[in-house]
Amino acid sequence: MLSSPASDTELTLAATMVAISLTLILGGLLRPLVARLRQPPVIGEVAAGIVLGPSLLGLLPGDLTGRLFPADVRSMLTAVAQVGVLLFLFMVGWEFEKRLLTGRRTMAVSVSLTSVVLSFGLGVALAFWLYGGHRDVGGTTISRTAFVLFIGAAMAITAFPVLARILTDRGLSRTPVGALALASAAIDDVLAWCILALVSAVATAGDGGDLAQIAALSVVYVLAMFALRPALAALVRRLGAGPGSPFLLGALVSGVFLSSYATTWIGIHAIFGAFLFGYIMPREPSADVEVQVRRPLEVVSMLLLPVFFIVTGLGVDISSLAGRNWLELAAVIAVACLGKFAGAVLPARALGLSWPETRTLGLLMNTRGLTELIILNAGRGLGILDTGMFTIMVIMALVTTAMAGPLLPRGPGGPGGPGGLPPDLVRAQPEQPEAGGVPAGPAAEVTAR
Repeated sequence: MLSSPASDTELTLAATMVAISLTLILGGLLRPLVARLRQPPVIGEVAAGIVLGPSLLGLLPGDLTGRLFPADVRSMLTAVAQVGVLLFLFMVGWEFEKRLLTGRRTMAVSVSLTSVVLSFGLGVALAFWLYGGHRDVGGTTISRTAFVLFIGAAMAITAFPVLARILTDRGLSRTPVGALALASAAIDDVLAWCILALVSAVATAGDGGDLAQIAALSVVYVLAMFALRPALAALVRRLGAGPGSPFLLGALVSGVFLSSYATTWIGIHAIFGAFLFGYIMPREPSADVEVQVRRPLEVVSMLLLPVFFIVTGLGVDISSLAGRNWLELAAVIAVACLGKFAGAVLPARALGLSWPETRTLGLLMNTRGLTELIILNAGRGLGILDTGMFTIMVIMALVTTAMAGPLLPRGPGGPGGPGGLPPDLVRAQPEQPEAGGVPAGPAAEVTAR
């Protein structure tokens, strides 16, 4: 039998490259299929990970999943995926558009607060029932408080990036309900990130003293980042034109990683550092910054995020669900849909939206996509979710995201024209910027997630 002269380290690196190749190829093959089903790419890419993981490939003889993705390869894939996630969240923070709230602040805040509060409250109530079957993770009993708060936060998420792409694809981006959904989702995400930061601190802290230290350092960190904003804006102006632009890319990526390290050291997850560093970025970059910084980051995200989806899918083990777990899955999906749909519909209807508009708004606010998957992976990394609970929550994220495609009406700007869109949803909004205020990036493929 032939043996390779390469070292174990070299073979592990090579196996990681093979694993990445598999993720890109299989994800690419599934993407057109899910597109025909009117689904965003995230559905196909996570499905690819589930196919390659213990849920399907792992059931075949020979432990093919273990051979293709041994523990040392998975750890390297996780590191690669983390880079993609941090850069993506930096872009999301950078493109967070406060002008989305212009002209609809009261309704957007009402819809967002109601949907977050109701979803969070129902999630917390459900979590008390779920806790007994999922309190032991890796031989350690997790904090009930951390588990309950995390499930509540996970239920409260609306995926701003995937929502933006759905609005564009369905021709709803220029309608009042589309603009309202995008503005409400933006507020939702900020509130959910704040809740998750609290959960992260609770899970990391050993006692009350640790929690107080994390809270104090978090306040110092946020203040320091906003104090850095003028200097960062000056740096972008100075290096954002001409030959300095390539150096600016390296400087900003370094800033993302340093900010992520700071939040990790403080005791909250690295994703908060990436998002906040993007949030303090100047909003209107020059053409050189667009070409030299944004576009390269979009390309990197497009290549690395599929690795994140595959890593997520590998952590899903549907074959491990049995008996009570299926009842838990049904309850999680029902509570997730009820919280978001009712939380959006009730205030919107009270403030004057028609029934067709409120129905569309409820469906849009129920999408979770990539944002939910990032939060679920953070929960697994913090030791809050066991394999069964992680599997249940990922399936919930996929189901609630997939629901929007077949159930939403098609707007006047979507393929095929009006497609039966109710008149209430077609009121023009000429004052809206292109795509109804939807940010231009990350690139369409990235935003689709």
